[in-house]
Amino acid sequence: MRPSRARALSGSGWGCWDTGSVMNPDNRARERETAGDRPPDRCGAQAQEESLARSSALYACLRTAREFYDFHRHQHDLRYSDRVIYSPAVPCFRDDRAGLLDAPFRTTFLTAAAPNLGAILTSQPEDAADVPAVLRRRATRVLAIAAAHGHRHLVLGAWGCGVFRNVPAEVARAFAEALRAVPRFDRVVFAIYDRLPRTPVYQAFADAFPSAVRE
Repeated sequence: MRPSRARALSGSGWGCWDTGSVMNPDNRARERETAGDRPPDRCGAQAQEESLARSSALYACLRTAREFYDFHRHQHDLRYSDRVIYSPAVPCFRDDRAGLLDAPFRTTFLTAAAPNLGAILTSQPEDAADVPAVLRRRATRVLAIAAAHGHRHLVLGAWGCGVFRNVPAEVARAFAEALRAVPRFDRVVFAIYDRLPRTPVYQAFADAFPSAVRE
């Protein structure tokens, strides 16, 4: 089976989505709260899930998956679990600037929690060495679920590289390995919206997936 074609894109990647066939399986799920239940953090960071909740019906879909959030609320392992929410045919009606789309469309989302490396280093440092393996295992699981449902086009992101402080190069390596393990996709775009000086997050993914494009 031929390898999946993957590239990094500097930007939100909204224009990469199309009706029903492009997914975003790693919307950096808030492990204990549904999208929209939580404002941006004190540093001004805004998780992708909250942004997607304003642009689509994802919030309403996730509200029906309380078991995912209840499970994580009652366990204390900051690596979290490999549980995944599959949300098919979600209506999308706003662009990434919150403007209404002329032609709304539907796409599919998979929600998986990245390990919270920042909190692990502070509260559970004995688990820090396990984080790269968790990232690889969970990324592979997400891709396997996408492939099992017949999806061939993916839009991914810098999973857990914001408030959870995972190392961008480590996350990029995890997905590179996952894509080799699950070579089932025609097109994979890593949409990296990086406002940091010298764009280190985007650069980590551009290095891992050299066919990089800037919006």
